[in-house]
Amino acid sequence: MRSPIVVMGVSGSGKSTVGAALAQRLRVPFADADDFHPAENIAKMSAGEPLDDDDRRPWLESIGVWLAEHADGGVMSCSALKRHYRDHLRDHAPTTLFAHLAGSVEVISRRQASRPGHFMPPALLASQFETLEQLTPDECGLTVDVDQSVDAIIDELVEALSRGSDLDAEEN
Repeated sequence: MRSPIVVMGVSGSGKSTVGAALAQRLRVPFADADDFHPAENIAKMSAGEPLDDDDRRPWLESIGVWLAEHADGGVMSCSALKRHYRDHLRDHAPTTLFAHLAGSVEVISRRQASRPGHFMPPALLASQFETLEQLTPDECGLTVDVDQSVDAIIDELVEALSRGSDLDAEEN
């Protein structure tokens, strides 16, 4: 049995690109969490205001429902920056695996600069890094360095998945 996978990280880490490519490689459905934001959230972020937990609650609920509906396999790109956000998603789909796309502020800033017109302004990157809580050893997942090609990232993820869905602290 496959598990749903959440490709997580700060804005500009490549979640959507990597998530879509991973879903294609695994031949499972893909969804981008950005598409689940209510209009109010997008307006707030576009204005340079970070979301708070109240803003994120209905958004996370919708993502959790999608993951539960794809419990036998699907890939979702989602920031999932805080542990309790990931816990909420696991409440819906307990076998969810998390692939954290990690990189330095410099690498992520460079990536963000190449995305003109995205609703998440680069000015909010600092708040994303401040909010980010790394995967912990008891969370099922792994961390991948984003300062490499998308193909290399996908190869690393697929290799880890092929070793079994029991990704543990050794991967984090």
